[in-house]
Amino acid sequence: MSGTARDTTDYAVPEGVLGLKGPVERPAPGTLPLRGDLAHMALAGTHLAAHYVIPHARTVGDAGAGLRLTPRADAEVFATLPAGSRFELLDVAGEWVWGCPGPQGPSGWCRASDLAPAEA
Repeated sequence: MSGTARDTTDYAVPEGVLGLKGPVERPAPGTLPLRGDLAHMALAGTHLAAHYVIPHARTVGDAGAGLRLTPRADAEVFATLPAGSRFELLDVAGEWVWGCPGPQGPSGWCRASDLAPAEA
């Protein structure tokens, strides 16, 4: 996957030296694109994570995509993204991808096959 932050985002990506000013309440799972191991790059100035990821813009496929908190077929779908909507891919684990429509969330896992084929 290639591209710069400016190629894949429609919002400001933090630049320069970043620092957190104090404790931040951890959001509920599935809200912001933030996990213990990684977070969306746009959250770098407000939330602490081990790694910040520049998202890869994708499109939700014709059947839509159901977001889950875990990458399992039997996990409850807590949000549905409509066909043709934007999906910012942040992580891949086999047949599952984790991401969000944007840095405001929601965030979760869906099957990679729920997304339209990536453009070359």
